[in-house]
Amino acid sequence: MGKHCCKHDPRSAHHSEAFKADLLNRLKRIEGQVRGIQNMIAGDIYCDDVLTQVSAVRNALASVSQKLFEAHMKSCITEQIQSGQTEVMDELLETIRRMLK
Repeated sequence: MGKHCCKHDPRSAHHSEAFKADLLNRLKRIEGQVRGIQNMIAGDIYCDDVLTQVSAVRNALASVSQKLFEAHMKSCITEQIQSGQTEVMDELLETIRRMLK
């Protein structure tokens, strides 16, 4: 399969078609879940049921984030470090800080 990031442009991701399809399918399901939550609120559905769905969306987004972060570490970050661009570590640390908030 294809590489995840281009060596010449570290700001451009080049994921395999299978990887992109997986993430896009997950995001489409999440989008549908969010629409469902909107409908639940509009329909005065019991709050606990809505909160359960919100939790499911949050977990699904965390899964997308984890998959993308792993791909980023295994390709983009690794390639930049191997080419001597160790300043990418500062970017990585900032990304981790944002993810932990």
